[in-house]
Amino acid sequence: MNRRTVVIGSLALGAAAFAGGAWQVARRREAAQTAAIAETLRDQPDALIRPYSPILGPADAPVTLVEFFDPSCEACRAFHPAVSRLLRDHPEELRVVLRYTPFHRGSDEAVRILEAARRQDLFVPVLDILLEHQPAWAVHGNPRLDLAWQLAGQAGLDLERAQTDRLHPDITGILNQDMADVEAMQIRGTPTFFVNGERLTDLSIENLRAAVAAAVNAQ
Repeated sequence: MNRRTVVIGSLALGAAAFAGGAWQVARRREAAQTAAIAETLRDQPDALIRPYSPILGPADAPVTLVEFFDPSCEACRAFHPAVSRLLRDHPEELRVVLRYTPFHRGSDEAVRILEAARRQDLFVPVLDILLEHQPAWAVHGNPRLDLAWQLAGQAGLDLERAQTDRLHPDITGILNQDMADVEAMQIRGTPTFFVNGERLTDLSIENLRAAVAAAVNAQ
């Protein structure tokens, strides 16, 4: 065995050890989050769905999909068409409950835009246009929130009224409570989905569709 073989072998063993360590860290993090969710929901049954949470679809639908989402999150944008498709595919059986998880800079202001839009019954059009044009305004580190407001106006939002509503105590309360729930349940990434209270741990559009279909078929 020459020195080159020994070096390559050592590197391979090091890489395997690193991968194994990363896997163990991920497993511990997953277990900690699962425990935090269970403990939080045991002590605060409303922590997953608050009475004020925005609902898409029929409020009394038998299947509930909860999404912890950030308006500035690229993955949330990528999942949005799939979530919209699920609502179209299951118009009577599915409701989607949105929880705000404003991790990125400026996302709290985007949430205020959405909540101001909800007060004008324009939540969905404003959500759609903000996500459609997200790359233009949600520049990480330097968000173009003036553009986000302009886009909301293009969706029909009364901007003068919305600018007054954006700092309403109820909207501030929604932001604060959602972030408290996010912290309590150790939500670390967006989107995070729950189907009828069960967290989707293997995140993909295909798995999301399968989980919702299974829940619908179980009704």
